[in-house]
Amino acid sequence: MRRGLSLPGGRSGRGGGDRGLLLRILVTGAAGLVGGEVCARLVAAGHSVTALVHRNPDVRANDGSLVPVTGVVKGDVSAARFGWDEASFAGVAADHDLLIHCAATVRFDLAEEDYRAVNVGGTEHALALAEAGAMAFLHVSTAYVCGTRDGAIREDDPLPETGFANGYEASKAAGERLVRASDLNWAIARPSIVVGEYSSGTIRQFDTTYAAFKLIAEGRVRHMPARAGATLDFVPIDHVAGGIAAIAEKLDEVGFGAEGITLHLVSGQPLPVERFTGVIGAYPHFHAPELVAPETFDPSQLHALERRLFKRVAGLYASYFQRDPHFCDARFRELTGTRCPETGEAYIRRLIDHCIAVGFLAESETV
Repeated sequence: MRRGLSLPGGRSGRGGGDRGLLLRILVTGAAGLVGGEVCARLVAAGHSVTALVHRNPDVRANDGSLVPVTGVVKGDVSAARFGWDEASFAGVAADHDLLIHCAATVRFDLAEEDYRAVNVGGTEHALALAEAGAMAFLHVSTAYVCGTRDGAIREDDPLPETGFANGYEASKAAGERLVRASDLNWAIARPSIVVGEYSSGTIRQFDTTYAAFKLIAEGRVRHMPARAGATLDFVPIDHVAGGIAAIAEKLDEVGFGAEGITLHLVSGQPLPVERFTGVIGAYPHFHAPELVAPETFDPSQLHALERRLFKRVAGLYASYFQRDPHFCDARFRELTGTRCPETGEAYIRRLIDHCIAVGFLAESETV
């Protein structure tokens, strides 16, 4: 039996009046990079959006502008009932039709208990809230729950039990299992490597992948273990956030079958690692790293500073230089009628140019 909301297209929602064609949406992780842009798109479409944040009350779009959400509530997803009392929990549950769960830690260097608390426990607590209000549930995961598998990765492939490259991937897979076991009307959205806006390269904050990229481009990490044939799937944030908003609006659409499915938000255009590093090296003041076969790469042989930076940052992402997944997004394209634009070398240059323009990367080599 379908549970939860009704959507645009002739069906009435819970709000009554003109609000009957709109959704009342709670977005966890709304102060984050993806969560903020998702909120911006949902608000622009006319939906009522409540932003759940941990400490930072500002909900910003990717361009840095404040998003005029309907309300902001503070909560800790790692805590039962998000740390609220029973009355507050019940009130939030009753006031929303859909929960979009973006909150997660995306770091690769945490202890297992940290991943378990935020990415697994946070999903469990978000599901409990959705179940209390009979909400629909849209879970934001990662395409890399495929683990270290190569080749075609389809949206309906079985979720692997093992073979993950890091605790982040394993925890996101564990979160997906909780969603799949629920009785809610659910969908899972799986972005790949989220980077800047397509046309300009703009990104609001530089973390995760960008930290390693900076060390490589500026020549502080000059060696990376990379397997021949390895590829990277970079996806623009606007494609990801727009896709999540589109899935939200389709989630309960009669006859479409969006209930209980997994959708890839990816470029679907695997970029060979050699081409990626070649774009970096084409800038005269940047350095393309030397790509070393993993079986011969020995970080203990690196110079002391590079060794420390590799261990603390760049090495956390080394597994992505050793895989060749080809993500299929056929279901997503069928559901939304959209596909990711071309993400080849020209797009990578736009990303780099934006990093230079805002000072994240040096404009010229310093002497």
